[in-house]
Amino acid sequence: MRFRSRQRREEPEINLIPLIDVLLVILIFLMITTTYSRFSELQIQLPTADAERTRQRPAEILVSVSARGVYAVNKEILEFKDVTSLADHLRSAAGPDNGGQPPVVVVNADAQATHQAVINVLEAARLAGLPRLTFATQSQQPR
Repeated sequence: MRFRSRQRREEPEINLIPLIDVLLVILIFLMITTTYSRFSELQIQLPTADAERTRQRPAEILVSVSARGVYAVNKEILEFKDVTSLADHLRSAAGPDNGGQPPVVVVNADAQATHQAVINVLEAARLAGLPRLTFATQSQQPR
């Protein structure tokens, strides 16, 4: 008894026509969408800069502290007695209050200066009524 016939099976083959149809549709879609990309530019006018107007910098009071604890206000060396005398010098360097912004106290402290010397400058600025403080730093040299 033979249940199976000895017929030869056909080998499956890939039909390329639907694949080509899909690729052509994708190609047409891409060609149509790329032509619209040049029309999507915005027409804008950039603002012009007014070079004559410059931003006013606030007044600065330079306070230097050396490694030995010597103070200088605006490059004038002071004899440090106490914090209140330093505050008086800062107040006189600030000048009269003209109703504008108070000057910025720039602290130039040596890297070897003690912390207490820098804190004395901060306390003197507080007593002088100068709330705006900043510290000057030096950028490292490339090696």
